[in-house]
Amino acid sequence: MAKRRRHSAKHTAAPVAAEPANRTSIADKRRAFQLLHQSGCFVIPNPWDAGSARYLESLNFKALATTSAGFAWSQGLPDGAITRDMAIDHLYELCSATSLPVNADFQAGFAHDSHGVTESVKLAIEAGVAGLSIEDSTDDPAKPLYEIDEAVARMRAARSAIDQSGGDTLLVGRAECFLVGRPNLDETITRLKAYSEAGADCLYAPGVTTREQITALVSAVAPKPLNLLVGGVSPMTVKDIEELGVRRISVGGALARVAWGAFTRTAIMIAEQGKFDGFADGAPGQAINAFFRTAAPSPPG
Repeated sequence: MAKRRRHSAKHTAAPVAAEPANRTSIADKRRAFQLLHQSGCFVIPNPWDAGSARYLESLNFKALATTSAGFAWSQGLPDGAITRDMAIDHLYELCSATSLPVNADFQAGFAHDSHGVTESVKLAIEAGVAGLSIEDSTDDPAKPLYEIDEAVARMRAARSAIDQSGGDTLLVGRAECFLVGRPNLDETITRLKAYSEAGADCLYAPGVTTREQITALVSAVAPKPLNLLVGGVSPMTVKDIEELGVRRISVGGALARVAWGAFTRTAIMIAEQGKFDGFADGAPGQAINAFFRTAAPSPPG
């Protein structure tokens, strides 16, 4: 695991991301991630710690993405409450834990102004991510989305930071309309097109679920790839979604919610009924230990 680093903008020397113990280079991860977006369809699941990342890698997924919600819950916080320093430390941890490319769920860039977005994106790149997303949500219920001109300026700032850092990190532009109570497909398309023109390599509108909505977005952002969030039970399979033209599928905090569901149901049963029936579905400790003995990276040196 990479050592924790301070991330103050006052530092004159930028921290350098540690290569993971398996020695897959950051450059190789970024090249592989770019290739994944050129054809076909892939699932990019969302771990929340090093252990879940290593397990997902063992299932032959081709890339991973962080989950701001899953990580926040693991820290005893609600989604959206982690600080930038916490997020950057988490990126170092996950990028060092796996040989797979990691895409950062980077929320709104941990800044309101474009300069702050640029600074944050540079820190994420230094942590070793292969890609990162920038949202247009403000976390202000009275004004849930940045005005489109401001959102575009923020996306351009992220693009500039990537270009200044070598240009090989993939930028995802997110339109949050459907998640903030503005499920307007036309507005979503307008925003995604604007983010594409501002330099986003992949487009993403979480909350879109119907086949008609999905195909409309695929067509609108083409030839650039579309990310689809499947955050709950869906009648569509990966094959169905691929046939709609989607290039990548993420699951957000869904895997973390599954883990929390099992934990809370079992704990409540103990507390309220005095029963331990929930342990029946637990994975055997010996199997978990055996997995991590194999999956754990070798110590350096």
